[in-house]
Amino acid sequence: MAKNTNTEKQREEVEFIEKLVSVRRVTKVVKGGKNLRFTALVVIGDGKGRVGFGSGKAREVPDAVRKASEQARRSMIRVPLREGRTIHHDLTGHFGAGRVYLRAAPAGTGIIAGGPMRAVFESVGIQDVVSKSVGTSNYYNVVRATFDALVNVSSPRDVATKLGRKIPEIVARRDASMARR
Repeated sequence: MAKNTNTEKQREEVEFIEKLVSVRRVTKVVKGGKNLRFTALVVIGDGKGRVGFGSGKAREVPDAVRKASEQARRSMIRVPLREGRTIHHDLTGHFGAGRVYLRAAPAGTGIIAGGPMRAVFESVGIQDVVSKSVGTSNYYNVVRATFDALVNVSSPRDVATKLGRKIPEIVARRDASMARR
């Protein structure tokens, strides 16, 4: 029985896409000198709509990355994807002084985004998106603002349930508004 659960864990680890967003050296000055530590910011996703991020701090880089990965696995969210490649609608997210704007894009556009946002999109499985980060360039705040936006993605099924309408009505209205652009 123990072997079975172990192989399931290994399978689960293989399917995750792990992106290291930043590693920084942090120094704390104390009475006896300086304490040197490393912080790591990691984004993990399965490429099919699940993504999470975490940060870790340790005396060695590998330990910091491991701690960040464990935290990212615990904080995963699900993002509904349109046709498995883009978001359903335009979004805005903010955290602190950082703002991000995300727009759904037609097939073949690719990921038009900066470093930390690109890591999030690649991990979640978004292939076509146009985005802009405004305000801060701090990696942590940009990643948190991107997650703030992605948490608010609603699929046509969610909207239809909320409004008490049928899914084709919602999709037709969305496609008509996209055609006007």
